Amino acid sequence: MTLSLNKITKTFGEVKALNNVSLEFTEPMIYGLLGRNGAGKTTLLNIINGRIFPDSGEVLMDGIPVADRDELLSKMHLMGEVNYYDDDLKLKDAIKTADGFYGEAFIVAEAHRYAKLFELDETKKIGKLSTGYKSIFKCCIALALDVPFVFFDEPVLGLDANHRDLFYKLLIEDYSRKPKVIVLSTHLIEEASPIIEKFVIIKQGRILLEKSAESLAQYASSVTGPKEKVEQAVSGCQILGRSFIGALETAYIVGKLSGTCDGLTVQNIDAQRLFIELTNTDKEASL
Repeated sequence: MTLSLNKITKTFGEVKALNNVSLEFTEPMIYGLLGRNGAGKTTLLNIINGRIFPDSGEVLMDGIPVADRDELLSKMHLMGEVNYYDDDLKLKDAIKTADGFYGEAFIVAEAHRYAKLFELDETKKIGKLSTGYKSIFKCCIALALDVPFVFFDEPVLGLDANHRDLFYKLLIEDYSRKPKVIVLSTHLIEEASPIIEKFVIIKQGRILLEKSAESLAQYASSVTGPKEKVEQAVSGCQILGRSFIGALETAYIVGKLSGTCDGLTVQNIDAQRLFIELTNTDKEASL
């Protein structure tokens, strides 16, 4: 089953939130959707899930437009910022509501198990939960769903380190038992990177980079050493950015050095550093 975005554009007033975005989610995989605040991540996820509509372009599932087709929208779930459950509803009753809404796709026993693991008091009303526990509740619902496409928009917002670690473990457990397309939109790149299989970086409403974890690891390098040597070594390279500590310079480049590396330290850069350098510069990397 393939979910395709075909030339999606969305404008709010004078702000172009998405600009001609095309993207495909195909085989079961954990995708990381990365972008700075205002890059268009949430708008993109809301359009995919039919919560808002694009100005132009369309979302297709196996070539069929998704918009206003409940039978296709039911194959997706977005765990987002908005809570669609009544604040006066107790958690145990909210789980019953989810069961009635999603039917066979919702595994009630799993929802209760996740709530117990996260130490959620199911007798509490949703409106009485802290920001972190509201996120946890929405994660429990999303993890208990057996649908082909699940989208998480900042799922660990407000969670402490232990709960974030538990979420990642349960996400991997769920993915291993029920392979599906999982899209994880997060600011905690270093923390989430180990479980991401494909990275999608969005900047100012456009897809800047789309690469597997394996190819991303080889995509860019850092070159560190005396400024003069670094400048000579990276001459002719595509430069993503530079940083300085005293007389030492670090240049971040696309690809590998082809020349001499005497007196220099050359390393692959991780996803977080690559994200920072790509989104801090106006130069777009070669896709």
